[in-house]
Amino acid sequence: MKDFTLEFERPLRELQARIDDLEELSRKGKIGLEKEIVKLRRKADKLKLETYTDLTRWQCVQLARHPNRPYTLDYIDLITEEFVELKGDRNFRDDKAIVCGLARWNGQAAAVIGHQKGRGTKENLKRNFGMPHPEGYRKALRIMRLAEKFGLPVITLIDTPGAYPGIGAEERGQASAIADNLSAMAKLKVPIVSVIIGEGGSGGALALGVADRVYMLQYAVYSVISPEGCASILYRDASQASHAAEAMKITAPDLIDLGIVDGLIEEPLGGAHHDPGAAARAISETVTEAINELSKMSPEDRIEKRIEKYLRLGKWIEK
Repeated sequence: MKDFTLEFERPLRELQARIDDLEELSRKGKIGLEKEIVKLRRKADKLKLETYTDLTRWQCVQLARHPNRPYTLDYIDLITEEFVELKGDRNFRDDKAIVCGLARWNGQAAAVIGHQKGRGTKENLKRNFGMPHPEGYRKALRIMRLAEKFGLPVITLIDTPGAYPGIGAEERGQASAIADNLSAMAKLKVPIVSVIIGEGGSGGALALGVADRVYMLQYAVYSVISPEGCASILYRDASQASHAAEAMKITAPDLIDLGIVDGLIEEPLGGAHHDPGAAARAISETVTEAINELSKMSPEDRIEKRIEKYLRLGKWIEK
C-alpha cells in the first residue's frame, strides 16, 4: 500500500516520477539537469497546493479512507508514553476493532480509546475493518468507567465506517451497547475529548463521540451514513456516492459551520500519511489544551455544558 495513489493524485504522482527520473540521470552524471529539476519541483509544489486546497467532499472521503493514513495505534505510538492496553468486555470476548488502554498523554495520565483498522487482508480481518462488535463498545465503556473511578480524562480517536451490522452482533445487543455508551458518556464525570482521525461513520462513531470537545482532522469525514449508503437510498445507485457526499456536508468545515464539531486540526499538505509525526503533534497539542481547559471546571459544570452542547444540535424551521 506504500505506493497507493488516489485518482485525483495521479497528475502529482506522474510529475514526481519525472522528477525522480531526472534526478537519477543527474546523479549518474550523464547530463546537467539541475535547472529542469528545479523548474519541475516548483511546478509540483504549485500543483500539490492547488490539488489539496480545493478538494471536493468526495475527495475528502477518499483521503479519510486512504490505506496509508495513520490509525489509532499509530497515534498512540507517536503521542503517548507507557501505554498499557486493556482488553475484553468481561462478558464475551475482546474486540480488536477497538483499542483501549491507559497511558501518559503529554505527561498527563489518561484513558485512550479508539477504533482500529488493519493494513492488508490478514490484519483487516483481525480488526474487522474497523467495524466494532457490541463487545468492543462494552470494553470501551468499561475503560471509561475505570477512568472515571481514578479521575482520568478520556481521549477517543474515531475512525470507523460504522458498527458491524452482522447477525451475531445484533444478537449480542449492538444497538443497546451503542445506546449504553451514549447515555454513559453524557454523564461521565471526567473530561472527554474526541478526535475524528479518519472516517466517522454513523452510531459506530458516535458511540465514542459524546464528548466535551469534538475535533476533526482536516481531511476526516463524519456522517450518519456512508456516501455509498446514502446514494443507494436516495438515488437507488451506490455509484452516485460523490453526489451524495456533496449533499451530506460531511467535511470538517461543513460540520464546524453546523455546530456539530468544535474545531479543525490541520494536517500536513496531502494528508496525515505524508507526515504522521506532524499530524500527531497537532492532535496532541489540541487535545492537551482542551483537557487543561476542561480540568478547571467542576464535574457538575462539565456534565451540564456537555448535555447543553448536544441539546443545541440541529436546526429547524417552524411554519
